[in-house]
Amino acid sequence: MDVKLLEAFRAVVDTRSVTAAAQAMGITQPAVSGQIAKLEESVGFPLFERAGGRLKPTPEGMLFYAEATRVLGEVDRLAATTAQIREGQSGRLVIASHPAAAISLLPALVADFVAQRPGVSVRMISRHSDVVSQLLPTEAYELGIAELPVDETDVRLVRYQMRCVAILPPRHPLASRKLLTPALLSGQPMVAPARSPQMLSRVYGTFAAAGAHINAVVEAEFFASCCALVAAGTGWSLVDPLSAQSFSSLGLVTRQFEPAVTYDIGVFHRRDREPSVLAAAFLELLDSKLGSPR
Repeated sequence: MDVKLLEAFRAVVDTRSVTAAAQAMGITQPAVSGQIAKLEESVGFPLFERAGGRLKPTPEGMLFYAEATRVLGEVDRLAATTAQIREGQSGRLVIASHPAAAISLLPALVADFVAQRPGVSVRMISRHSDVVSQLLPTEAYELGIAELPVDETDVRLVRYQMRCVAILPPRHPLASRKLLTPALLSGQPMVAPARSPQMLSRVYGTFAAAGAHINAVVEAEFFASCCALVAAGTGWSLVDPLSAQSFSSLGLVTRQFEPAVTYDIGVFHRRDREPSVLAAAFLELLDSKLGSPR
C-alpha cells in the first residue's frame, strides 16, 4: 500500500478538510481527492462521508485511521533510523586490536567516537597481533589493528609508524639527560618488550651497531607492563609514545632516543568489501591521531 495515500488519508482525517490537508501537504486539492479515491478503491470500503459540508470518517474509516497512524509512525521511525545509519549516527562497530592499541590508543578515540554518536555502540576485542589477523576471515570484527607484518592477501592495510621513546624511573641516573643513546644506556638494567619481535630486533641491532650492551633484567609482553615496571624502578625501557603518554601519571621520565627506533602498526579491513559508514568515520579519527600513513 502506497505510503503517500496513507499520509493523505491521515491529513484529511486530522483536518476534516481536503483543502486544509492539501495546504498542509503542499500539494493541490485535486491531488488529495484523487489519493483518497484511490485508497478507498484499494481498501474496498468508504473512508469518509460528508456531514454539514465537511468530511467525516466512517466507523470503518476510523478503525483504518488508527492502524494507518501506527504504520506511518513506524515509517517515520524507519526514516529517522535510515538517516542515522547513513550519517554514521547509529549501529555497532567491532574493533579487534593488539593489547598496546587496546590500552593506549583506542580508549580515548572510542570515547570521543561514541560521545559524538549517542546511537552507536563499540565492541573492543583485544588479542595478540597474530591472532587479530587470523580472526578476520571469521568476520568477528570489521576493523583490525596489529603490529606489522600483517598478511595483506585478503585485507586492505594502512601502515603507521611511530618513533619510540626511552622511559626511565624518576630517580634514574640518566633522568637529567635530554637525549639518550645506546652508549649511555649500555649495561643499564632494561625492561625489554618481549612480545614485539620487530621492536626487539631493532633495539638489539641498534645497540650492536653502537658496540653497546643490553642488560635485559626483565622481559614483559606488553608495553603497559614495561611502563609499570619502569615506574617501579626496575630499569629503563623503549616503548611507543602513546604508551609512554598513557602511563605518564606513574611519574615516568620520557626522553628522546637516538638513533631512531620505530614501532610499526597496521590498520586493516577486508579487501572484498568497503568499510561501513561507521568504520570509515573511525578510520578518519585514527588518521587524525596517528598522523599520515607511511
